[in-house]
Amino acid sequence: MARPEAKVGADYQFEYVVREEDTAAALSSVTGETYPRVFATTRCIALLELAAGKLLIPLLRPGELSVGATVEVEHLAATPVGARVTARARYTGLEGKLYSFEVVAHDGGGEIMRGVHKRAIVDEARLLSSAAKRNGAG
Repeated sequence: MARPEAKVGADYQFEYVVREEDTAAALSSVTGETYPRVFATTRCIALLELAAGKLLIPLLRPGELSVGATVEVEHLAATPVGARVTARARYTGLEGKLYSFEVVAHDGGGEIMRGVHKRAIVDEARLLSSAAKRNGAG
């Protein structure tokens, strides 16, 4: 059965309120370094990945999911705890086996992150089996 095609230009966005656990400071315990109490780059990227992933749900067959393959972003501004962030992904086309998205995040002050994110559709069982082997569990 042929996979349905994603429509170029399709977009999805959602809002999220930044919490204390979303800050760079919340990651300080990992290295012992001190980081600021602002929205962490990694957490913002995660929101953009979620927005892109939502657009691929209609293409998934049973047992499949989409996973992030590449992320190229610029983090343009700091966002405080309590701010409302809008994460948006717009599908720009298929590049080989990767689905490409223009991604952007805004807070009340304007754009905070922009870039390109690519995702792949994979078999979930195969992915989990491969992951387990990397940890010696498979």
